[in-house]
Amino acid sequence: MPLLPARCGPEGAATVVSSDDPPAGEGGGEQAPEHVKDTDTEVLATLVGHNLKRQRVRQGHSLERLAKLSGVSRAMISQVELGRSVPTIGLLWKLARALGVPFAALTSDAKTGGTVVLRSKDAKLLASADGSFTSRALFPFDTERRIEFYKLTLTPHGVELAVPHAPGTLENLTVVVGEVEIEVADSVHVLHADDAILFEADVPHAYRNRGGLTAVMYLVMSYVESIG
Repeated sequence: MPLLPARCGPEGAATVVSSDDPPAGEGGGEQAPEHVKDTDTEVLATLVGHNLKRQRVRQGHSLERLAKLSGVSRAMISQVELGRSVPTIGLLWKLARALGVPFAALTSDAKTGGTVVLRSKDAKLLASADGSFTSRALFPFDTERRIEFYKLTLTPHGVELAVPHAPGTLENLTVVVGEVEIEVADSVHVLHADDAILFEADVPHAYRNRGGLTAVMYLVMSYVESIG
């Protein structure tokens, strides 16, 4: 069953609920992140925590060093690594950028095999702090690659502000449902269904849903160097 973060803790930490349940909304303040509460949640939290710690240790960073590089507190990083909370998309991007790895390096499970089928019922979605923006990886994280493929959704009048990605990263996005405004640096582009855009994503950028329907988009991210 698809998953998405629900109740948020400090810096965007969240527990996870099934996508059949509505997001519980944003949290606030500096309260401790909520502990995971069911099997599906534990799987996602453990996966993200394992990947984060593996990438941090591989690069020789202490918790304090990664906290300084990412702007995320040491306590929050520790909670994620222990599998006690699932970070939101914004927080994961901060950590991924600080580590110099793609988003999927922290969210995907490495598996082997020549043909891989990714069932929608098994998908795990990451969401923004308020639940308005979701991202699902449409590829397995098991081989070197320079391309990643995602399905994105954005609720009516929702806004997602994205941090700059690694230098040279390109985003090629197409809108399937809805009307979306893409802001790149100081330029704004309005996309309707079947419109597409290609832009350099190593600068601040934003997605805005201008309409009354939940927007559905597909995103191809291209990196300068092979990853995985």
